[in-house]
Amino acid sequence: MPKNDVTKAPRGSRGGLSRRDFVKKAGIGASGLALSGSFPALAQAAPADTLRVGFVSPLTGPLGGFGQGDPYILSIARKKLAHGIVIHGKRYAVKIISKDTESDPTRASQLAKELINRDKVDLMLSTSTPEVVNPVADACEAAGMPSLSTTVPWESFYFGRGAKPGKPSPFKWSYLFSFGVEQFAQAYISMWNGPVKTNKRVGFLLPNDADGNAIREHMVPLIEKAGFTTIDAGPYEDGTTDYSAQIAKFKAEKCEIFNTFPIPPDFAVFWRQAAQQGYTRMVKIAQIAKTGLFPSQVEVLGSLGYNLATGAYWTPTFPYKSSLTGLTSPKLTANYEKATGHQWNQQVGMSLALLDGGFAALKQSSNPKSKAAVAKALSTLKDTTIIGPIDFTKGPVPNCYPTPIIGSQWVKAKPGSKYKLDLVVTDNADDRHVPVAAKLKPYNA
Repeated sequence: MPKNDVTKAPRGSRGGLSRRDFVKKAGIGASGLALSGSFPALAQAAPADTLRVGFVSPLTGPLGGFGQGDPYILSIARKKLAHGIVIHGKRYAVKIISKDTESDPTRASQLAKELINRDKVDLMLSTSTPEVVNPVADACEAAGMPSLSTTVPWESFYFGRGAKPGKPSPFKWSYLFSFGVEQFAQAYISMWNGPVKTNKRVGFLLPNDADGNAIREHMVPLIEKAGFTTIDAGPYEDGTTDYSAQIAKFKAEKCEIFNTFPIPPDFAVFWRQAAQQGYTRMVKIAQIAKTGLFPSQVEVLGSLGYNLATGAYWTPTFPYKSSLTGLTSPKLTANYEKATGHQWNQQVGMSLALLDGGFAALKQSSNPKSKAAVAKALSTLKDTTIIGPIDFTKGPVPNCYPTPIIGSQWVKAKPGSKYKLDLVVTDNADDRHVPVAAKLKPYNA
C-alpha cells in the first residue's frame, strides 16, 4: 500500500490501535475499501468516468493535531460516495486520494505536484495552516488545477502568496473559505470587553511566519482602534527555546491580556516558562490561536491549560448540516467519538466542510472533468456546510470567503466525563446562531 495512504497513518494518530482494530472501530468494512477509495459498485468505470480528488493535510509532525480526525472524516465521505455521484444526469465514480504533509511545506508542494501530474486529480483540497495550504495552492496555480482550501487566516493565504491590497487578484485556480483577522478581532474585542475586567493592555507573541505577520499587520491595528494598548514582543523564529526576554517585557508592561499565534510545541515551552517566571499570575485573559485548538494540545499543559481562551471555527453546537453527508454537528460529534475513541476537535467539522464545499463545486460546475469549469464553479460557489454558509460571490477578495470565529474557553470537564477538558462557547459575536454556553472566566479563576 502507498506510504501516504491514510490506512498507514503514523504511530500515535489512532491512539495505538492496529490497522485492523482502527478499521473495526471506525465502522469500515473489513476489506478496507472505504479507506482505500475503491468502490466495487463502480469497479468497471472507465477513467473518464472517475472523479479524482486530492486531499492534503498534516497527519504527523508539529501540526499533526490538525489531521487527527481526517482519516475518520475521509472514511465517512468515501462511504457516502461509494456508489459515485450524479452530476447533470451522469454518474461518476469518486476516488479521494489523501496525503500527509508531515507538517513540511516542501513536502506539501511535492505531494500536490504528484497528485496533479501522476494521479491526475480533477480537484485539489487542502487544509490546516499556511505551511500546508499555501504551497499546495501555489502548485495548483502553476499547473492550472482548481483547488479549495480551509483553516488558514485568509490574509495569510491571499496576501501571503503575493496578492496586493486594492489590486486585481493574481489567482485563477485557488480558493479558500476560512476565518480572517477581522473575525479574530471581532471575537476577541467582544470577549475582552466582557465579564472579565482588565487594564486593556495586550501582550502579543507573534512568530515570524505567514500567520504571525498577517496578524501583526492586519489585526493588531483593529485591536488598537477598539481601545486596547498593544505590546508586541517582536517576531521570533519557530523552535525558539528561551522566551525570557518576551516574558520580561510583558511583565514590565503589565499585560493582563495575552495573545499568541504559535505552533503548538512553541506555546507549550513559552507558557511553562511564563509560569516559572511569574507572568501567568498576572494574566487575566490568555487568548491563544493556532495552538490550543485541540484537547491534546491543552491537556499536555496540565493545570496551566485550564481557562485558556481561544476561538473556535466549529463546535458540536453549530446549528448547520453537512451538505455531503447530511450529518448535523451533534451527530458528527457522537459518531466521531464512538468510532475513534478520541474527543471531538474543531478540525473534524472543518475538514468535513472542506469536502462539503469541494463536492458542491463539482456538482455546480458545468463539467466536473473540465478544470476550467470547476475553477469557475469555485469562483461563484454557494453552499451550506456543517460549519455554516460559504458564498464566494461575497468575499472580501475574489478568492476568499471568511467564516466565523466563535469565542470559547477550555474548562475542567464536568464530573463523570471521560474527558479532562471541555471547550465551551462564551461569545458568539461573529455568528449569533451559535448558542453561548457560559461566561468567560478569568484565567486564574
